[in-house]
Amino acid sequence: MRAQGFDSLRGRKISIGAEGGASRTLALELLKRNGIDGSNVELREYSPQDASSKLLAGEIDAALMVLSSDSPVVWQLLADERVELTSFPDTDAYAALYPFLTKVVVPAGVGDLTKHRPSSNVPLLAAKASLVVRGDTHSAIQFLLLNTARQVHSVPGIFRHSGQFPAGEAIDVPLSDEATQFYKAGRPFLRNYLPFWMASLVARVLVLLIPIVGLIYPLLRFFPAIYRWSIERKVWRVYGELRFLEDELDARSDVC
Repeated sequence: MRAQGFDSLRGRKISIGAEGGASRTLALELLKRNGIDGSNVELREYSPQDASSKLLAGEIDAALMVLSSDSPVVWQLLADERVELTSFPDTDAYAALYPFLTKVVVPAGVGDLTKHRPSSNVPLLAAKASLVVRGDTHSAIQFLLLNTARQVHSVPGIFRHSGQFPAGEAIDVPLSDEATQFYKAGRPFLRNYLPFWMASLVARVLVLLIPIVGLIYPLLRFFPAIYRWSIERKVWRVYGELRFLEDELDARSDVC
Protein backbone atom coordinates (compact mmCIF):
# COMPACT_ATOMS: atom_id res chain seq x y z
CA MET A 1 0.00 0.00 0.00
CA ARG A 2 1.47 3.35 -1.02
CA ALA A 3 0.34 6.14 1.28
CA GLN A 4 1.13 9.69 2.31
CA GLY A 5 0.51 10.92 5.83
CA PHE A 6 -2.20 10.11 8.31
CA ASP A 7 -5.10 11.20 6.11
CA SER A 8 -4.61 8.15 3.90
CA LEU A 9 -5.27 5.89 6.92
CA ARG A 10 -8.93 6.83 7.28
CA GLY A 11 -11.22 3.83 6.84
CA ARG A 12 -8.30 1.39 7.06
CA LYS A 13 -7.47 -1.47 9.39
CA ILE A 14 -4.49 -0.28 11.44
CA SER A 15 -2.32 -1.98 14.02
CA ILE A 16 -1.30 0.49 16.73
CA GLY A 17 0.68 -1.91 18.94
CA ALA A 18 -0.08 -4.04 21.96
CA GLU A 19 -1.58 -2.69 25.18
CA GLY A 20 1.05 -1.02 27.37
CA GLY A 21 3.60 -0.67 24.57
CA ALA A 22 5.31 2.49 23.34
CA SER A 23 3.91 1.99 19.84
CA ARG A 24 0.30 2.11 21.03
CA THR A 25 0.74 5.22 23.20
CA LEU A 26 2.45 7.22 20.49
CA ALA A 27 0.16 5.99 17.71
CA LEU A 28 -3.00 7.00 19.60
CA GLU A 29 -1.57 10.46 20.29
CA LEU A 30 -0.59 11.11 16.68
CA LEU A 31 -3.87 9.72 15.33
CA LYS A 32 -5.82 11.90 17.74
CA ARG A 33 -3.79 14.91 16.63
CA ASN A 34 -4.98 14.25 13.09
CA GLY A 35 -8.61 13.68 14.04
CA ILE A 36 -8.46 9.92 13.60
CA ASP A 37 -9.97 7.50 16.11
CA GLY A 38 -12.02 4.34 16.34
CA SER A 39 -14.94 6.03 14.57
CA ASN A 40 -13.16 6.41 11.24
CA VAL A 41 -10.56 3.60 11.35
CA GLU A 42 -10.43 0.00 12.56
CA LEU A 43 -7.78 -0.19 15.28
CA ARG A 44 -5.97 -3.45 16.02
CA GLU A 45 -3.59 -4.09 18.92
CA TYR A 46 -0.87 -6.38 17.56
CA SER A 47 2.74 -6.75 18.58
CA PRO A 48 5.28 -5.68 15.91
CA GLN A 49 5.90 -9.31 14.92
CA ASP A 50 2.19 -10.11 14.61
CA ALA A 51 1.49 -6.83 12.84
CA SER A 52 4.24 -7.58 10.32
CA SER A 53 2.81 -11.02 9.58
CA LYS A 54 -0.74 -9.73 9.20
CA LEU A 55 0.41 -6.81 7.07
CA LEU A 56 2.22 -9.14 4.67
CA ALA A 57 -0.79 -11.45 4.63
CA GLY A 58 -3.11 -8.56 3.75
CA GLU A 59 -5.19 -8.90 6.94
CA ILE A 60 -4.51 -5.27 7.92
CA ASP A 61 -3.79 -2.20 5.79
CA ALA A 62 -1.20 -0.39 7.90
CA ALA A 63 0.87 -0.72 11.05
CA LEU A 64 2.35 1.98 13.28
CA MET A 65 5.46 0.73 15.09
CA VAL A 66 8.13 2.08 17.42
CA LEU A 67 11.14 -0.16 16.86
CA SER A 68 14.90 0.07 16.66
CA SER A 69 16.24 0.47 13.15
CA ASP A 70 18.23 -2.72 13.78
CA SER A 71 15.08 -4.80 14.37
CA PRO A 72 14.63 -7.80 12.02
CA VAL A 73 10.99 -6.79 11.57
CA VAL A 74 12.07 -3.42 10.14
CA TRP A 75 14.46 -4.97 7.65
CA GLN A 76 11.94 -7.61 6.61
CA LEU A 77 9.32 -4.99 5.81
CA LEU A 78 11.80 -2.68 4.10
CA ALA A 79 12.82 -5.41 1.65
CA ASP A 80 9.34 -6.77 0.95
CA GLU A 81 7.64 -5.46 -2.21
CA ARG A 82 4.17 -5.99 -0.78
CA VAL A 83 4.44 -3.03 1.61
CA GLU A 84 5.51 0.61 1.40
CA LEU A 85 6.70 3.03 4.02
CA THR A 86 4.21 5.77 4.85
CA SER A 87 5.80 9.15 4.24
CA PHE A 88 5.31 11.96 6.76
CA PRO A 89 5.39 15.26 4.82
CA ASP A 90 4.93 17.36 8.00
CA THR A 91 7.75 15.80 10.04
CA ASP A 92 9.18 19.20 11.02
CA ALA A 93 5.81 20.21 12.47
CA TYR A 94 5.53 17.02 14.51
CA ALA A 95 9.09 17.43 15.82
CA ALA A 96 8.26 21.00 16.87
CA LEU A 97 5.06 19.96 18.64
CA TYR A 98 6.59 16.90 20.31
CA PRO A 99 10.18 17.42 21.59
CA PHE A 100 10.61 13.65 22.02
CA LEU A 101 10.19 13.14 18.26
CA THR A 102 12.76 13.84 15.59
CA LYS A 103 12.77 13.76 11.80
CA VAL A 104 14.70 10.94 10.14
CA VAL A 105 15.03 9.93 6.50
CA VAL A 106 15.15 6.36 5.24
CA PRO A 107 17.58 6.42 2.28
CA ALA A 108 16.40 4.99 -1.01
CA GLY A 109 17.67 1.45 -1.56
CA VAL A 110 18.80 0.88 2.04
CA GLY A 111 16.39 -2.05 2.50
CA ASP A 112 17.41 -3.88 -0.69
CA LEU A 113 19.77 -2.35 -3.22
CA THR A 114 18.96 -4.97 -5.85
CA LYS A 115 15.23 -4.19 -5.77
CA HIS A 116 15.88 -0.54 -4.88
CA ARG A 117 13.77 -0.73 -1.76
CA PRO A 118 12.50 1.79 -0.81
CA SER A 119 12.31 3.42 -4.20
CA SER A 120 12.93 6.95 -2.85
CA ASN A 121 13.97 8.72 0.33
CA VAL A 122 11.19 8.49 2.92
CA PRO A 123 10.89 11.02 5.78
CA LEU A 124 9.75 9.39 9.02
CA LEU A 125 9.34 10.24 12.68
CA ALA A 126 11.58 8.64 15.30
CA ALA A 127 10.96 8.64 19.03
CA LYS A 128 13.86 9.47 21.33
CA ALA A 129 14.49 7.02 24.17
CA SER A 130 15.51 8.43 27.56
CA LEU A 131 17.68 6.71 30.16
CA VAL A 132 16.05 7.59 33.49
CA VAL A 133 17.26 6.68 36.99
CA ARG A 134 16.00 7.37 40.48
CA GLY A 135 17.23 10.58 42.07
CA ASP A 136 19.02 8.67 44.85
CA THR A 137 20.98 6.41 42.45
CA HIS A 138 24.66 6.48 43.40
CA SER A 139 26.80 8.65 41.12
CA ALA A 140 29.13 5.73 40.39
CA ILE A 141 26.20 3.64 39.11
CA GLN A 142 25.03 6.54 36.95
CA PHE A 143 28.46 6.84 35.35
CA LEU A 144 28.49 3.09 34.69
CA LEU A 145 25.09 3.26 33.00
CA LEU A 146 26.10 6.24 30.89
CA ASN A 147 29.39 4.65 29.90
CA THR A 148 27.60 1.43 28.90
CA ALA A 149 25.02 3.41 26.92
CA ARG A 150 27.85 5.15 25.06
CA GLN A 151 29.49 1.83 24.20
CA VAL A 152 26.21 0.36 22.92
CA HIS A 153 24.65 3.35 21.12
CA SER A 154 27.64 5.32 19.84
CA VAL A 155 28.07 3.07 16.79
CA PRO A 156 26.76 4.46 13.48
CA GLY A 157 23.44 3.34 12.02
CA ILE A 158 20.85 4.29 9.41
CA PHE A 159 19.64 7.28 11.39
CA ARG A 160 22.70 8.21 13.47
CA HIS A 161 26.31 9.20 13.04
CA SER A 162 29.14 7.67 15.03
CA GLY A 163 29.14 9.07 18.58
CA GLN A 164 25.85 10.93 18.11
CA PHE A 165 24.13 8.98 20.88
CA PRO A 166 23.74 8.97 23.79
CA ALA A 167 23.20 12.73 23.89
CA GLY A 168 22.68 15.06 26.83
CA GLU A 169 19.13 16.21 26.07
CA ALA A 170 16.69 16.90 28.88
CA ILE A 171 13.33 15.99 27.29
CA ASP A 172 10.95 14.87 30.04
CA VAL A 173 13.18 15.05 33.14
CA PRO A 174 16.20 17.25 33.93
CA LEU A 175 19.74 15.94 33.57
CA SER A 176 21.39 14.87 36.80
CA ASP A 177 24.63 16.54 37.89
CA GLU A 178 26.50 13.32 37.07
CA ALA A 179 25.03 13.20 33.55
CA THR A 180 25.90 16.85 32.96
CA GLN A 181 29.48 16.18 34.07
CA PHE A 182 29.66 13.03 31.92
CA TYR A 183 28.62 14.84 28.74
CA LYS A 184 30.98 17.74 29.46
CA ALA A 185 34.13 15.84 30.46
CA GLY A 186 33.42 12.20 29.64
CA ARG A 187 34.52 9.33 31.83
CA PRO A 188 36.08 10.36 35.18
CA PHE A 189 39.88 10.56 34.97
CA LEU A 190 40.56 8.14 37.82
CA ARG A 191 38.55 5.34 36.19
CA ASN A 192 40.95 5.30 33.26
CA TYR A 193 43.73 4.03 35.55
CA LEU A 194 42.10 2.45 38.63
CA PRO A 195 39.58 -0.35 39.19
CA PHE A 196 36.01 0.85 39.54
CA TRP A 197 35.77 0.33 43.32
CA MET A 198 39.12 2.02 43.98
CA ALA A 199 38.37 4.97 41.71
CA SER A 200 35.02 5.49 43.47
CA LEU A 201 36.70 5.32 46.90
CA VAL A 202 39.45 7.77 45.93
CA ALA A 203 36.88 10.16 44.44
CA ARG A 204 34.86 10.16 47.67
CA VAL A 205 38.00 10.66 49.79
CA LEU A 206 39.00 13.60 47.60
CA VAL A 207 35.58 15.15 48.09
CA LEU A 208 36.19 15.06 51.85
CA LEU A 209 39.82 16.16 51.70
CA ILE A 210 39.41 19.19 49.46
CA PRO A 211 37.44 21.27 52.03
CA ILE A 212 39.84 20.21 54.78
CA VAL A 213 42.87 21.21 52.71
CA GLY A 214 41.10 24.48 51.94
CA LEU A 215 40.97 25.21 55.67
CA ILE A 216 44.46 23.97 56.52
CA TYR A 217 46.32 25.70 53.70
CA PRO A 218 45.87 29.27 55.05
CA LEU A 219 47.03 28.05 58.46
CA LEU A 220 50.13 26.51 56.92
CA ARG A 221 51.00 29.82 55.33
CA PHE A 222 50.95 31.55 58.73
CA PHE A 223 52.64 28.70 60.60
CA PRO A 224 56.27 29.84 59.88
CA ALA A 225 55.45 33.35 61.07
CA ILE A 226 53.79 32.01 64.21
CA TYR A 227 56.74 29.71 64.87
CA ARG A 228 59.23 32.54 64.37
CA TRP A 229 57.25 34.78 66.71
CA SER A 230 57.22 32.00 69.34
CA ILE A 231 61.02 31.54 69.12
CA GLU A 232 61.66 35.28 69.21
CA ARG A 233 59.42 35.59 72.28
CA LYS A 234 61.46 32.96 74.09
CA VAL A 235 64.72 34.62 73.04
CA TRP A 236 63.57 38.02 74.24
CA ARG A 237 62.47 36.53 77.55
CA VAL A 238 65.87 34.91 78.09
CA TYR A 239 67.56 38.10 76.95
CA GLY A 240 65.54 40.02 79.56
CA GLU A 241 66.64 37.66 82.29
CA LEU A 242 70.29 38.01 81.20
CA ARG A 243 69.92 41.79 81.17
CA PHE A 244 68.50 41.65 84.68
CA LEU A 245 71.45 39.53 85.88
CA GLU A 246 73.88 41.84 84.16
CA ASP A 247 72.40 44.87 85.89
CA GLU A 248 72.51 43.07 89.25
CA LEU A 249 76.21 42.19 88.77
CA ASP A 250 77.00 45.78 87.85
CA ALA A 251 75.24 47.01 91.00
CA ARG A 252 77.25 44.64 93.22
CA SER A 253 80.53 45.67 91.62
CA ASP A 254 79.76 49.33 92.32
CA VAL A 255 79.12 48.57 96.02
CA CYS A 256 82.43 46.78 96.37
